[in-house]
Amino acid sequence: MDAPPGGAGSPGVAAPAVPVPPAAGPPASGGAGLPRRVHAGYALGSLATGAFGTVPGLLLLPYLTDTLGVAAGAAALLVLLPKAWDVLVNPVAGRVSDRTRSRWGARRPYLLGAGVALGVFFAAIFAAPFGAGPAAGAYVAVAFLATATAFAFFQVPYVAMPAELTGDYAERTRLMSWRIAVLALAILVSGAVAPLVRDAGGGGVAGHRWMGLFVAGLIVAGALGAFLGTRSAPEGTVGASEPTLRAQLAVAGRNRPFRALLVCFVVQSAGVATILAGVNYFADQILRDPEGGPTVLFACFVGPALLVMPVWTRVGARVGKPTALVAASLIFAAGALALVAAPVLPGAAVYLLVALVGVGYAGQQVFALAMLPDCIAYDTARTGRRQAGVFTGLWTAGETLGLALGPGIFGLVLQLSGYVSSDTGTAAAQSDGARLGILLGFTVLPALLVALAVLLLRPYDLTPARLAEAEAQAQVHAASRPAVEAVAAGTEAAEPHGKGTTTP
Repeated sequence: MDAPPGGAGSPGVAAPAVPVPPAAGPPASGGAGLPRRVHAGYALGSLATGAFGTVPGLLLLPYLTDTLGVAAGAAALLVLLPKAWDVLVNPVAGRVSDRTRSRWGARRPYLLGAGVALGVFFAAIFAAPFGAGPAAGAYVAVAFLATATAFAFFQVPYVAMPAELTGDYAERTRLMSWRIAVLALAILVSGAVAPLVRDAGGGGVAGHRWMGLFVAGLIVAGALGAFLGTRSAPEGTVGASEPTLRAQLAVAGRNRPFRALLVCFVVQSAGVATILAGVNYFADQILRDPEGGPTVLFACFVGPALLVMPVWTRVGARVGKPTALVAASLIFAAGALALVAAPVLPGAAVYLLVALVGVGYAGQQVFALAMLPDCIAYDTARTGRRQAGVFTGLWTAGETLGLALGPGIFGLVLQLSGYVSSDTGTAAAQSDGARLGILLGFTVLPALLVALAVLLLRPYDLTPARLAEAEAQAQVHAASRPAVEAVAAGTEAAEPHGKGTTTP
C-alpha cells in the first residue's frame, strides 16, 4: 500500500505525523453538520464490514464440518486462529494509517486498496481447490488468514474516520445511525441471501463457490462506495504523534472510558458471534428447517434493526448513550434467554423472540460505536494528539477477537456435545446431546455473555459535560501557547549568546 511520498495519489508513510482535525470547533463541513452524501457514503463501507463480519461467522463453521468433513473441534480452531491474528495486525494497521499522507487523506487509500483485496481473498476462502479433507481445511485457514489481514487494513482506517469527520457529539451519533442502518442491511442481505445463493448453486462445494463470489461483490461495492462517497469529507491537518507504537498503546491504556467500553464490547461481540455461528445448526436441528430456516431467522433478526434505529437514536438523546447501551444489551439477553424454550414454542413465537434479540442488537451496536469516537475525542482533548488509528486499531482487534471467539466457542460446544461432521454437504444425524448443545450454545451462552458484559462498563464515566470541559480546557491551553512561545522567543532574542551573556 505504501509508496514514496510525493507520488500522485499514492499513500506515503511519513513519520512522525498523523492526521489531526482542528483542536476544537466544528468540522470542516461547517456547524450545520455533515452533508447527507457523506453520511450515506461513509455508511456504505458497512456493506464490506457487515458481509465479512457475518458470513464467515454464519457459514464457515458449517462449511468446514458439513461440507469439507473437518471435525468440529479442529474447525473451531481453523475459524478462531486466523481472526486471532488480527489482534496483532489491527494496532499495526492503525499506526500505519495514522502516519499515511496522500492526496486522498490518511484513511481513504486503504478503503480502496484493502477493500478490493478483501473481496478477492474472501472469494478464495470458498474456492476449495483441494476438495474435502485435511488439505482443504489447511487451505481455508491460509485463505482466511489473508482475508483477515486485508480486513484489518480496511476496517481500522474506516472506523477511525468518524472522529475526524466531525467534532460534534450528537453528529457522531447520527453518523453511526446511518452506518448501523447500512450494517443491518448488509447483515440481512449477506446473511439471509448468501445461504440462498449457496443452495441455488447446488449446495456443497459448488454452491459455496458461488456464494463466495456473491459476497465478494458486496464487499467490493461497499469499499468503492465508501471511498467515493467520502471524497468531499473533511480530512483534517497534520499534527504530532507519540514516537512509538508502544507509547501510543500506553496512551490508549490510560484512557479509562475507552478501556471499559472496549472490554465490554469484546465480550458482547463474542456473544453476538456465538448466535451467528449457531444459526444454521439451530435452524437445522432445533427448528427442523434447514432450507428456509436460516433466511427467516436472519430476516427476523435484522429486519427490526432497520425499523428501530430512529427510536434508539431518540432514546440515546434522552437517557444518554451508556444507559441506552445497557438497556439494549438487556433486551438482547432477555430475548436470547427466552429462546431456550424454542423446542416447545410455535414457530411464530420463536421468530418473534429472534426479532426482540435483533432490536437489542441494533441498540447495542449503535451506542457502542457512537461512544468510541467520544473516547477518541476525549483523548485528543486530554493529550493534544490525534491518535484515532491506534484507538480504532485496538477496537477492531478486540471486535475481531470477539467475533472469532464466538464460532470458536460454539465449535467447542459442538465438540463436547458429540456433534458428528460430514463431507456430503448435508448435516449428519445428531444425538439428543448434540442438539442440546446447539440449543444452549445458541441461547443461554450468548445471553450470559451480553448481559454480564454490561457490568464491565461501570468504569465508563465520559459524559457530554465532561467531554465538553476537556475540549474547553484544550482550547484554553492552545490559545495560551502562542503567548508563551512569544515570551520565550523574546527572551532568546534579548540573550542571543545564551543565558548570562551580553552582546558587545
